[in-house]
Amino acid sequence: MEDAFSFARATKTTKPSRESEDTQRARAVTRDAQQRPRVVIIGGGFAGVAAARALRHARAEIVLIDRRNHYIFQPLLYQVATAVLSPADIAAPIRQLEVKQPNLSVILAEVTAVDVASRTVEASPPGMYTRKITFDYLVVAIGMHPSYFGHDEFARYAPGLKTLIDAETIRAKILGAFELAETTEDEDERTRQTTFVLVGAGPTGVELAASLAQMARVTLRGNFRRIDPGKARIILLEGAKRVLPTFAESVSRKVTKRLETLGVEVVTDVRVETVDNEGVVAGGSRIRSATVLWTAGVAASPILKMFGTKTDHAGRALVDPFLKVADAPGVFVVGDAASVVQNEHPVPGVAQAAIQQGAYVGQLIASEMKGRKVERAFHYFDKGNMAVVGKNYAVLERGAVRTSGFLTWLVWAFIHILSLPQVQNRLRVQRQWLWSYFTDERSSRLIPEGVREQIDGL
Repeated sequence: MEDAFSFARATKTTKPSRESEDTQRARAVTRDAQQRPRVVIIGGGFAGVAAARALRHARAEIVLIDRRNHYIFQPLLYQVATAVLSPADIAAPIRQLEVKQPNLSVILAEVTAVDVASRTVEASPPGMYTRKITFDYLVVAIGMHPSYFGHDEFARYAPGLKTLIDAETIRAKILGAFELAETTEDEDERTRQTTFVLVGAGPTGVELAASLAQMARVTLRGNFRRIDPGKARIILLEGAKRVLPTFAESVSRKVTKRLETLGVEVVTDVRVETVDNEGVVAGGSRIRSATVLWTAGVAASPILKMFGTKTDHAGRALVDPFLKVADAPGVFVVGDAASVVQNEHPVPGVAQAAIQQGAYVGQLIASEMKGRKVERAFHYFDKGNMAVVGKNYAVLERGAVRTSGFLTWLVWAFIHILSLPQVQNRLRVQRQWLWSYFTDERSSRLIPEGVREQIDGL
């Protein structure tokens, strides 16, 4: 199984005086690498990182490929978009995993092809030639991207929220809208600039709308001379009959009331028909807005189509109870990209499910490499669902237990602090949250020039 990647790992720059000894050691490392099975993991998100960590004691060569050099804590991405946190607060370098895991190597590249028959993955590092990497086991943990339900032209005017670039783009659009509203002499344009429309009232839409409302009515108060940010319209559109449709109806009612208290206009049971430079058309009515944000629906990466697996309506791979792909030995799909059914209900595409799936597959592969047959299928343990709705208020649902209010908000904050990827992330976020809580200020109210120019070009 010697290829360019194995050779690159095996060779080192050595001192001439010890050339013979070091060459022998390098050859021994190469032979050992050839004898060890190779596990290739595509994607460095929750599921991919969990799978890699579960294999840390395995006598195997683990290769993790991602087109970004970092992984992010997505549940707090909306706080980057609304200037509460900076990108570095919720992100950590993937390569840092190598420090504590000698059998792991990280490649910064984009996967361009997967050939199950030849057991190879083609990956293209930025500005370099395509590399072909062989595998014994393949774990696909590529996550999802926004789905515009067949209207991809909406993406030009309504960015989704999945990456740090998305968050910075949204932050620039929001802050830039207030700046333009302050500058313009046209009253109609000022109204358009201070009207914000969010499409989709799932957890991300609800949390983003609440945080935006608080920023407009509290943080930006007194920052402008010609406009009152507190009078900005924030409209949350949802195609279902209520917000948070995956939560209990009683929770949904409380969240709707809370949003309205914050000044968010909640409009349910309405379909978005058009998104353009002037705003949106929903339910036959035009809403003029300079900032439309897309928080509705996700679709799977096209990588899944490369090995011809069956998918569900959202493009997620249909896997068996062991998260394996049919007719593709040694190939697993985990996280948001996997369609998993448990007790006749789909496993939700949330962080805790992705982590559990990644860890399960890592442990399964480690057991198989030891010659042990795994008979226990994947079982998702639901720790409950949470959503924060502005300052001092969150909701929690776990089975029949449903709580809301300040204490639930404290639990939400505690859990999210502990879940951040690194100690420095936890310290920075904790410090920033305390400062924001007592001052109502937000420290990341910057509009990067490159992002602003990109938005102006739309």
